[in-house]
Amino acid sequence: MSRVSGLAEVTDADFAAEVIDAGLPVLVQFTADWCGPCRQLAPVLRDIAAEEGGRLKVVQLDVDRNPETTVAYGVLSTPTLMVFSGGEPVRSMVGARPKRRLLEELADVL
Repeated sequence: MSRVSGLAEVTDADFAAEVIDAGLPVLVQFTADWCGPCRQLAPVLRDIAAEEGGRLKVVQLDVDRNPETTVAYGVLSTPTLMVFSGGEPVRSMVGARPKRRLLEELADVL
């Protein structure tokens, strides 16, 4: 697991270990280098990762470098945010959003 833009980056190879088997709910940002809204969202996700680290794990997955996971979860656009809890996707959101709104949308999984 490497770090890009201050967030942990997961890959097809370690997705199961880092996300599916995680003890906490995991917010996965499906992202791409060329995606402007993804870059807008990065500082929001960094803040949430710092503030909610004890309750929520936040990671990124590059859709271009990790096609298996991207296809497996039906991700068609970036940024897609998916929350995994107990190894299952429990919430999916598409598009950048302000921190306050994202925290409201995550309230019931935290």
